Amino acid sequence: MKLENDLKSEIENPADLIIPISGNGSEGFWFRILNESEMHGQSVIIPKNTYKAVIEIYVSSHGYDEFWYTNPPDSYIQMNNLTTKRGHGSYREVLVNIDRILVGSVIPFPVIFTGGINPMYWEPLVSIGAFDLPSYDIDLTPYLGLLLDGQAHFLELGVNDSIPFWLVGANLHLWVDNNCVLPCEVQAKVIDFGTPKFKIERSSSFLGLDGSFEVEIKRKGEISYWVNSTAGNLTTIIKQELKFKNEMNFYLNGTEKKIKQKVEEEIEVSVLSNSGGTISKTKVKRKFPLTITSKTIPSMENDTTLMLSDLDHEWKEKKKLDGGPSISLTNRQQCNGWMVVQGHNVLHGGATTQQTYSYSDETDCYSRTISAANGKLMNDTANILCAAAPLKFGSFSAL
Repeated sequence: MKLENDLKSEIENPADLIIPISGNGSEGFWFRILNESEMHGQSVIIPKNTYKAVIEIYVSSHGYDEFWYTNPPDSYIQMNNLTTKRGHGSYREVLVNIDRILVGSVIPFPVIFTGGINPMYWEPLVSIGAFDLPSYDIDLTPYLGLLLDGQAHFLELGVNDSIPFWLVGANLHLWVDNNCVLPCEVQAKVIDFGTPKFKIERSSSFLGLDGSFEVEIKRKGEISYWVNSTAGNLTTIIKQELKFKNEMNFYLNGTEKKIKQKVEEEIEVSVLSNSGGTISKTKVKRKFPLTITSKTIPSMENDTTLMLSDLDHEWKEKKKLDGGPSISLTNRQQCNGWMVVQGHNVLHGGATTQQTYSYSDETDCYSRTISAANGKLMNDTANILCAAAPLKFGSFSAL
């Protein structure tokens, strides 16, 4: 029997095998999602000596859903006879199925591409994730009891409440037991699925072009399972809680708009040895706050409009390993700008953008602050003696 420290290091090693979950390449390697009823994926057969499986998801929103977090409900568009097709509300969630059974979901970080909100924001800086899309991990190890039968299983991706269009893809990371060779097989089984909870609430109140809209979801689940390999019979307990809230308000006949969105996720993973000792306990917490305000008024120039806007968005993450290091990351951008628009053309404008980035672990710390104004870099300061505000872990709450 291996020592618990050896087991711990084995769990944290990189994957031994990566299987792409992607398109056939005729139109690129992304799957294209046009609506909420579409699911795309592929069949996979995983080695019978796999003891851990994680799917890494990539998503990118485009078309009518590029700014999904700003989309009003369809009822608002219909009641005001608007021609825009950017609707269907502001809730989107990426879903993962195995053989048509939901096994995980993520609400993506709202990546803003370089022409978004105000193009002046993104000179010379770019939005968080615009040049390097973030990915999201979902642990599929609890489902090894299903996947280790040597048969093909269909992994598919979709986007809840989506409209055209989304690009999605994934990598399936597999850890294999190299000490287990045929006829040896890893065994796995779910102990308890618990009772997954999901709640969604929507509300709206509007008169003409003015009004307020709110959508809120909560997901909560707990699953326990065991995996028996040459490392021993390990029991894992995963607790997960996801919260999403989007508030949207229109004022002054729809010429002023404010959007406030919060995404919070907390995951706790405990791994126990065959003897019942704790091998590892990891907590991960992420927050994606977003605030956008915009105002449209007639410009002094003929047949033009002046658009004023503010943006504040952030990726905040903390990982804590019991008895080990605590790692935190914060990446925030605050923008303010204006532009004169004629039709769909930006005639001129100006903007300021400030970005703060900080990283810290048990031994190292790094921070960087960059400021830009009207397309020019004004300040760029780095520091290895930073002090990031702590991101506290809360207890799992009831829905």
